[in-house]
Amino acid sequence: MNNMNSSKTQSAAVETARDYYNSDDADHFYSTIWGGEDIHIGLYEDLDEPINVASHRTVQTMADCLSELKADQVVLDLGSGYCGAARYLAKTYGVQVKAVNLSEIENQRARELNLAAHLSEKIQVIDGSFESLPFESAEGTTGFDVIWSQDAILHSAQREQVLAEAFRVLKPGGYFVFTDPMQADDCPPGVLQPILDRIHLPSLGSPGFYRQVAERLGFDVVKFDNLTQQLINHYQRVLDETERHTSELIGKIDPAYIERMKAGLNHWIDGGKHGYLAWGIFLLQKPE
Repeated sequence: MNNMNSSKTQSAAVETARDYYNSDDADHFYSTIWGGEDIHIGLYEDLDEPINVASHRTVQTMADCLSELKADQVVLDLGSGYCGAARYLAKTYGVQVKAVNLSEIENQRARELNLAAHLSEKIQVIDGSFESLPFESAEGTTGFDVIWSQDAILHSAQREQVLAEAFRVLKPGGYFVFTDPMQADDCPPGVLQPILDRIHLPSLGSPGFYRQVAERLGFDVVKFDNLTQQLINHYQRVLDETERHTSELIGKIDPAYIERMKAGLNHWIDGGKHGYLAWGIFLLQKPE
């Protein structure tokens, strides 16, 4: 019975996220305001710098964690959005990228951007869920050299399953680098309900949760860089830009969506300032 309920929860979470990111309002908002090609939390050197610059810096910083990226390697991107990271990795290091993402709308835009960048032969975009990856289990020298994910695993109601799938298809000795908005390890019960209501999930992961699950699955936790202040910085910048461009957005996006987005951003900012949230870069390795 528990497995049946768990499966229903998983399907509902995936369906909710897919419907949200497939909406015209979300597509217009994330592609315009959130960061252009990189729709995830940025690393800000200056609180006034453009969102897309800070978001791209996150990609570069994560790539720097992977000192051995080579042209003959294959990277799996879980929750790849518009494939901004995939294009950077393919262009900079020459790697092949398999990009799994649940939003068909985002995936179509990603394919168009990949084609325009002359990287379609390097990047394969796959409509699918990271809770059930369409790949064989890694054995010996087979499997992915690197698995990559940015601010996507929170949308799963089965986060342990996502990490288990990553472990299954990752080559021995390979790395899994990811970021995810999380609750703090000491977050009081109930205080994040406005955020959870917004993303239609019962919980967030936490640094401790991911560390425990990773170790239980067999990963070595190489490091976790706690960069929680950047979560606050990012949501504040997105809120500022949304307020600045509201009049322009109203012609393209439902005004009710914009108001819900502003309220949601304020909840994230408030939760971060109170110490209830966490964000950073995890680097895991599958033992040889």
